[in-house]
Amino acid sequence: MIKRGEVITVEIEDLAFGGKGIARIKDDKGAFIIFVQNTFPGQTVEARVAKKRKRHAECKLLKVIKRSPLEKISEFQEISGAPYIHVPPSIQEEKKKEVTLEVYRRLADLQNIQDLFDEFIPSPEHYFYRNKMEYSFSCIEHDIETDQEIDDAFALGFKHRGTWWKVESLNKASGLFDEQWENFLSDFREFLRSSGLPAWHPPQKKGFFRHIVVRKSFHQDQLLINLVTSSQNIEQFDVQSVGKFLQEHMGDRIAGFQHTINDNVADRAKIENGNCELVFGKDHVIEELHGLEFEISMESFFQTNPASAERLYDKALDYVFEGGRTFKDKAIMDLFCGTGTIGQLLSQRTENANIVGVDIVKEAIADAKRNAKRNNIDNISFFAADVGKFLREYPDYIDRIDTIVLDPPRAGIAPKTLKKVIALNAERIVYISCNPSTQARDIKTLEESGYMTKKISLVDQFPHTSHIEAVGLFEKNSEKTETL
Repeated sequence: MIKRGEVITVEIEDLAFGGKGIARIKDDKGAFIIFVQNTFPGQTVEARVAKKRKRHAECKLLKVIKRSPLEKISEFQEISGAPYIHVPPSIQEEKKKEVTLEVYRRLADLQNIQDLFDEFIPSPEHYFYRNKMEYSFSCIEHDIETDQEIDDAFALGFKHRGTWWKVESLNKASGLFDEQWENFLSDFREFLRSSGLPAWHPPQKKGFFRHIVVRKSFHQDQLLINLVTSSQNIEQFDVQSVGKFLQEHMGDRIAGFQHTINDNVADRAKIENGNCELVFGKDHVIEELHGLEFEISMESFFQTNPASAERLYDKALDYVFEGGRTFKDKAIMDLFCGTGTIGQLLSQRTENANIVGVDIVKEAIADAKRNAKRNNIDNISFFAADVGKFLREYPDYIDRIDTIVLDPPRAGIAPKTLKKVIALNAERIVYISCNPSTQARDIKTLEESGYMTKKISLVDQFPHTSHIEAVGLFEKNSEKTETL
């Protein structure tokens, strides 16, 4: 039988939630199940056993040996972050729907999920849909043509699948981000190589060039560039010549160019880990959702697929107002509101409601207030507060919260926090989730606490990946209450 660390070759027969392909090895005890992340039915793959259990194993994909008959090879360069780039979008969507509904049936015990299921909402664009991308440098390159490792290289692109030290250079568009930028990236890589300064050496924690982070505004059709380097031999680096090269080749599409010096050994591109200088242009771009403008800096949280986010928020708002609901003398609370996108879109549909945005991150609330002012919205209030302490700090809202909109991070809502949300005693909860498995877990708590599941919709914001988002509508059952 297989052992942990062993490299095996298997044929993927089926798909489970989260992009886990399923293979089976038959033995005298029956079928031993093999899960391989980021694989698709019909593929033959090479994988390394990461975890071994009594009747199943979790494996990491090393490479695809044989393609699935369902795949149609595209012109895009395959990257680890888009394992399904060669699977037709319609087939991706059908599989995502199938495995996600099974999660609700199994984890939330919603045996009637087909009756509760509202609709599957595809992304308006299947290619070039992302508004942010991070690229890594490494002097250890994985050559995608020869499948060999090259030392003393100057690689710029994405980490080789299953490694943190090797990078596959991006030589043509990945199909996810701006096509012009990614086709230009190989020329930019050669220009930076000509400086004589080395790419980062991840195992040795030394080198100069570390990351490039790019944000895009579809509204402005412009890019914000952040080049992250170390300070090693910084005196040899001419950042102005880099800015000039960008302007010469990308012109007015570059909204701004930043240079961040980051000597933190952690392999992260975040600005707070270093000192950031604006070389030219602006430090933000403007994106538009349904006519509202949002100022986005390099570190701002904003939906990665804006066109699909509009559809996601439309569905959430439909649930808020379902049944012709009015909110006279009642409040709509937007929890985990971030920069206030949902609350401001809510304000477009009603002038009477009192909209309350709450987030514990003070910087996010500051951004939300600034964006509301930009959009001339005055029927929304933002509070930097802990959910559990909100009513204690703002008692005027006790028994005045009609509807809560939840949009938590991928990890979901901590059980104690969810109980505090339930204790706010709203009549209706609209729960947006970027991880349906955690939402399914929370549904059991909601139903045990007197809320009924009314509808669930799925929204594909990330084509060519296993990720899917969900919007659920939950209403208080007057026949069942629970004190928490």
